Amino acid sequence: MFEMDWQALIDSRDVLLSGMLITLQITAVAILFGLAWGTVLAIFSLSTHRALRIFTQAYVSLFRSIPLVMLLLWFFLIVPQLLKALFNLPSTIDLRLISALTAYSLLEAAFFCEIIRAGIASLPRGQLQAGHALGMTSGQTLRHVILPQAFRAMVPLALTQCIVIFQDTSLVYVIALGDFFRRVTAIGERDGNIVPMLIVAGVAYWAITTMLIAITNGVRTRLAK
Repeated sequence: MFEMDWQALIDSRDVLLSGMLITLQITAVAILFGLAWGTVLAIFSLSTHRALRIFTQAYVSLFRSIPLVMLLLWFFLIVPQLLKALFNLPSTIDLRLISALTAYSLLEAAFFCEIIRAGIASLPRGQLQAGHALGMTSGQTLRHVILPQAFRAMVPLALTQCIVIFQDTSLVYVIALGDFFRRVTAIGERDGNIVPMLIVAGVAYWAITTMLIAITNGVRTRLAK
């Protein structure tokens, strides 16, 4: 039961690689979109307009309070139907990946918003006044003075969140998307060696996560100098 069929693993390398590419694709899109939209939300949270602050608070509270598995299932049921209705797409198109990308991106934006907002809040209050004293507008001060310093302060936390995103991608298993974890378990069930294949999956996630942690620690050490 626990004997590993190495030949079957080698023969399945292309399938596993394509699954890992999907995992990395979800991770990359969630990070890029999450940072972009999270930055906008962080700016909204500091806006003088009450409506923008309320919207940001409601958005962050909503997405941070919903379990990721539930969010994935919601988007899996809603997004494909919405896209097919808007663009008249044929029913044969599999939109599970788009559903997953949408769910992860919107969720991570809420977490990055809080990280960026904390980075901005950690800066001295005089930074904004200093920008105005140099003749900059509020927007220019935010873009050229506040955000660069906030991003530098939040880098360690942001990198840690990126590691969490990579690990959480395995939850797309619930919508039957063929990511790395899904394909590992499918091969294990097919060949009757599910436990060894789960160990292989664990080793793969451990190796990549260890590398990301090393990068995070290196960046943190460099920023501390």
